[in-house]
Parts: sequence; structure tokens; C-alpha cells
Amino acid sequence: MILDKLQNASRYYSLHPLFEKAFRFLQESDLTTLPIGQQAIEGRDLFAIISEGTGVPEKAAKLEVHRKYIDIQYVISGTDHMGWKDLAICSEPNDPYTEERDAAFFPDKTSNWFDVPAGLFTIFYPDDAHAAMATEESVRKVVLKIAVEAAG
Repeated sequence: MILDKLQNASRYYSLHPLFEKAFRFLQESDLTTLPIGQQAIEGRDLFAIISEGTGVPEKAAKLEVHRKYIDIQYVISGTDHMGWKDLAICSEPNDPYTEERDAAFFPDKTSNWFDVPAGLFTIFYPDDAHAAMATEESVRKVVLKIAVEAAG
């Protein structure tokens, strides 16, 4: 898991062949006016999901993991309250992985909570169980989905 500000994005370009393109999308798009929903960037290898709204209380947040995609979650406005736990120490999922949604959900709770204010991003890899939107504040954000094994 990584937490940083967008100004430092170039530090992460070498971690994945599509990270530079992903971060350029964040830096060059007018994220405040993009419509809610999915935005194609590089086919199914890289796409964005723009959302806006309130989340859930921390006690109701669910830890999730993905297998096919890495998440870069960038907060446009508001503050997202997120949780993290190493997948290796999570119990069995109570909502098992399905390929259609590329997610499994866990009954575990974490004590690793942190705030992600506007201008910051997180990177969650497949071994990072994470809970986002554990806030009742209004948040506008973009989640970039980057295929772990990009076709390109």
C-alpha cells in the first residue's frame, strides 16, 4: 500500500508499465467535471471510475481485495477515511472472490485507519485488503483500475 500526493506520482512510474499513463490521466484531466461512472483510458487494462457521495461509518466498512486489478484511489474533494490490512493475516472471506466483480470481502476489521484528503492518492495491490469510503462526509474521487498483467 502506498499513500502519497499527486505531485510525487513520477516516483511510481517504474512500478507498472501503465502507472505513468494512469497518473497522467489524473494530472491532465479536469476531474471536477468528469461525469460520474466509468471512463475508458486503455481498454480493460486501465480505466477510471469516478464517484461522488458519502460512505459508511467506520464500523460498517468492509475490507476487500482484488486479484486482476491494482487500485489507484485519488481523492478529488473531501476526505476519504480508509483502512488497510495485510491480506496474509486476514481470515477467510465471508463474501468469496468472484471474477465478475474482481473482489472478495472479509469480516476482519483493522486498526490501521488513515485519512486521505483531496490531492492525495493510495495504491492498493492484490495483497492489500482495504476499506475505502469509511466516512459520512461527501467525497468525490476517482479509482483507477490497472490490470496486474496488462496486455500491452
